[in-house]
Amino acid sequence: MASKKTLNAKNLEELGAVRLAQLLMEVSTGNAAAKRRLRLELAGAQSPAEVAREIDKRLNTIRRSSSFVDWQKRKSLTDDLATQRHAIVEHVAQADPGEGLALMWRFLGLANSVFDRCDDSSGTVSGIFHEAVEDLAAMAAQANIKSEALADTVYDALEQNHYGQYDDLISALASVLGEAGLKRLRKRIEELAQKPIVKPADGERVEIGWSSRGAIYQDEIEGRRRESTVRLALMEIADAMGDVEGFIAQYDEQTRRAPRIAAEIADRLLAANRPLDALVILDNSQQNNSAGSRYDWPDFRWIDSRIAVLEALGRGDEAQQMRWSCFERSLSAEHLRAYLKRLPDFDDIDAETRAFEHAENYSSVLGALSFLVSWPALDRAANLVIKQFEKIDGDHYEILSPAADALSAKYPLAASLVLRAMIDFTLIHARSKRYKHAARHFLECASLARQIPDYGELESHADYETKLRNLHGRKSGFWSMVD
Repeated sequence: MASKKTLNAKNLEELGAVRLAQLLMEVSTGNAAAKRRLRLELAGAQSPAEVAREIDKRLNTIRRSSSFVDWQKRKSLTDDLATQRHAIVEHVAQADPGEGLALMWRFLGLANSVFDRCDDSSGTVSGIFHEAVEDLAAMAAQANIKSEALADTVYDALEQNHYGQYDDLISALASVLGEAGLKRLRKRIEELAQKPIVKPADGERVEIGWSSRGAIYQDEIEGRRRESTVRLALMEIADAMGDVEGFIAQYDEQTRRAPRIAAEIADRLLAANRPLDALVILDNSQQNNSAGSRYDWPDFRWIDSRIAVLEALGRGDEAQQMRWSCFERSLSAEHLRAYLKRLPDFDDIDAETRAFEHAENYSSVLGALSFLVSWPALDRAANLVIKQFEKIDGDHYEILSPAADALSAKYPLAASLVLRAMIDFTLIHARSKRYKHAARHFLECASLARQIPDYGELESHADYETKLRNLHGRKSGFWSMVD
């Protein structure tokens, strides 16, 4: 049973309305966000219309604000925006979907002014506006708005999509727009594409930056922005209407040969039951040249699309060959599992053994270690570490730390070697910011040493410590943490 002092709704209710009101006033003192939330709740107790007025006032205040919001102030801004969005959804739209829809459009209209003065490197502000776009769909459906009118509103919004806040707008509203609304929107977007951008005289052009090619002008940016808006909108409309040719038309011949674009087109052709056309698109793409490239790294998006097409054409053996080839080149566990799943009983065991042997001889020791640990095949991972310890790059803690953790229970010697690789790298390169982690790894090695009866030809922990003190004894920042 929870304690009476546990902070939960039930225990707070027992304090009574008067005491809770006093506490809320005390807690909200000096807290602007809390005060705004309480005012919205008080307005909601009167009527949804009153909440709408409060929200509208706050949106106007945010719009007029011009102070820059850095990362330290970003949380208060995101909390404020989230509060307004929730109030629109939970209070206004529940009672009046039409008013809620109009208010949410006004909320989204803040985006450009907010991003103009905000550091959104974390993407949290963008996330709030993207959630608001999703809210629009439910509100528009409930508000019974005419599809043509909605299409015009969407068009106006897309023209102001300076920061990607409306990137998913068409797909979110496609079901509400319906065929009539989508056609009207497509017509207006096509008209926009034909509308010329007025280029000012050279002396009147606004220069906004420089690139390796020279000055960048405002009208050039506007032209690129419009071109992107048109292409992305027509692609989304084509998807919403199941118009594969309309989607393909947004790419020129050369662009269609890019593996990622070819895969996007092929997926849509396959969904339209046109697997042969999809295969032609894929086979004409540049992925065919990548096998001989310098890095020989597969494009998973292209490969997965081609595998799906081959399966649809009944060419399962070729699909299997692609899965195995992809695994050989990249040690992709996902493709190996898919390959093994389609093998007859018992054949998968032999194939798995063959895969492990291939991994153990892979060109990248770290890639092999990551694969064997994640599979998991810890016995083979441990053998790999012991045999190829000198090739392990201790800089890659994102691979080595999880590997050491996974190996420590049953394979303490291998785990200790992995930890040593990270310690050695840190000390050799004097990465002082990592000393804390290196000291922890060193102490873990000392703990693991008690579980290692025989180091074989490798250094014992005591010998390893002696070597470190001789080589790096002056790195006091590290040894002070160890000692």
